[in-house]
Amino acid sequence: MAGETRPVLQGSRLTAWELMQDGIPVTVITDNMVGALMQQEKIHVCVVGADRITANGDVANKIGTYSVAVLARAHGIPFYVAAPSSTVDLSMASGDQIPIEQRDTREVTYVRGETHIAPQGVSVLNPAFDVTPARLITGIITEKGVFAPGELAAHMT
Repeated sequence: MAGETRPVLQGSRLTAWELMQDGIPVTVITDNMVGALMQQEKIHVCVVGADRITANGDVANKIGTYSVAVLARAHGIPFYVAAPSSTVDLSMASGDQIPIEQRDTREVTYVRGETHIAPQGVSVLNPAFDVTPARLITGIITEKGVFAPGELAAHMT
């Protein structure tokens, strides 16, 4: 299953397409379904990407990744991060050092920049990323192998 990845819908537009191109069966779900589907035992493992991985194994990825990791932990489901080793930034000790981009509020108040869906003047928070702490990650998958977050730095040099 691939989460739609609000507000820009990369999961339903890109992830689903890429999986289909590789012949991997995929079902798109809304981001808010993850917990219920885990509770119903319809999700058995989570694999997410990463935009940056720090030396201690904290991972910055699209907003909502942290929530999926917390839910996976609560349900005893393995949570993996798959990313090229070039994503590992050993100059950053932990995720506390990763700046989080705040995106344009129109991504939340409009659908595809065209249809206004929120009340005029409403306050909006739109962080593009969140940080998943290493303690919630089962393993990090790179072209160099699969590593526990605490072992990652030793294998990236």
